[in-house]
Amino acid sequence: MATHAPATTAVPTAPTARSVVRILIISSLAVKAGGFSWDFLGYYVADGTGHGTTAAGAALTAFGIGWCLGQASAGALTDRLGQRAALVALMILSALACLALAVATSLPALLAVAVCLGLTMEAHRPAVSATINEAIPTEAGRTRAQTWTYFASNVGVAICGGAGGYLAHHHGYRALFVVNAVVCLAFALVARRTLAPKAAAAGAPSLTYRQVLGDPTLRWITVVAVCSMFCAWGLVSVLPLLMTSDHLPATSFGVAMVANTVAVLALTPPLMRLLVGRGDAVRFPFVPVLATGSAILGLGITIAAFQHTALGYAIAAVVLVPGEVLYSVAVGAYISTAAPPGATGRYQAVVSGATALASLPPLGIALALEAGGRPLVAVLLAASAALAVAACYPLARSLRPGTATRPDTWS
Repeated sequence: MATHAPATTAVPTAPTARSVVRILIISSLAVKAGGFSWDFLGYYVADGTGHGTTAAGAALTAFGIGWCLGQASAGALTDRLGQRAALVALMILSALACLALAVATSLPALLAVAVCLGLTMEAHRPAVSATINEAIPTEAGRTRAQTWTYFASNVGVAICGGAGGYLAHHHGYRALFVVNAVVCLAFALVARRTLAPKAAAAGAPSLTYRQVLGDPTLRWITVVAVCSMFCAWGLVSVLPLLMTSDHLPATSFGVAMVANTVAVLALTPPLMRLLVGRGDAVRFPFVPVLATGSAILGLGITIAAFQHTALGYAIAAVVLVPGEVLYSVAVGAYISTAAPPGATGRYQAVVSGATALASLPPLGIALALEAGGRPLVAVLLAASAALAVAACYPLARSLRPGTATRPDTWS
């Protein structure tokens, strides 16, 4: 007599670890592409509300202060509460800040909202980095994933500039901020449905920021990152100030960002194959890659300081791209190998906080533009890049065997 196998009920399978990483990278791209509140804050304060260039610089500086504080909080939340809880909470707060910007008009209110926006800027990065380090077992695989996260962010920022310039011209700035809020809420929902709750720690010690900063390699790479990102962040902080002084519209800023996007799409894959390859180990030490990327970033933003046309700014935005890719590969390699278990969120927060620190000088750039013109701005930008390259030497020394004390070796 024939027998039949018992019927089984199909049970939906949980996403694999690598698919979760892909979802988070795509979501990172989406939240950056819809990050109109962050990228158009300067334009909105200067032109949308009529407060002028100096007020815009002050708002961007207030934003940077919030960003510095927010990175530290995001890293600690990720390590303590887990990636899902941290992402959901921070993306909801980000949506509320975007909606507040849509209704704020006075300068004090705008400065307060700018701080709140900064608190949630890049809030997803520690959680995404921690997920990558937990999900991918090989050094090269983690480096590739970390670099693709930077790639996604760069593409997202550039898309944001291009799409935002068009939408702001036709629908106004406030519509952009509402869209930004919706995107942040969508990211919170994705994190809620995709990530698992934090598992109970099996006796693993919780590291503090004081312990994490005891790693000399982290201290030196932070110096390099601050100086390099001062140049890289100029794409969305210095450029609007320069272009506003040239009386160029927001659409011209969009053109520069689109040019940057096209260059990122074209150059990232071949540079990734050159620097990382397809094996289990990266091809080159990350410090020389970091130094080269920092030098290129300085060159690109210094070129931008002497431009006065939309085409000139677009060319400068393209020159920045190889530096962005080399920087992201080097930092991705560092995060994927240096952070001990349970501290990836804090390590990523410190490095991302370097970008936040680099966002503080717009007020100084605005004042330098008024006091010394383009040459003074160019000198400041070039000096920052030179300091980044110089700091790579002590960074390399701290990586030698026996010279670095990692926090995971502490009792």
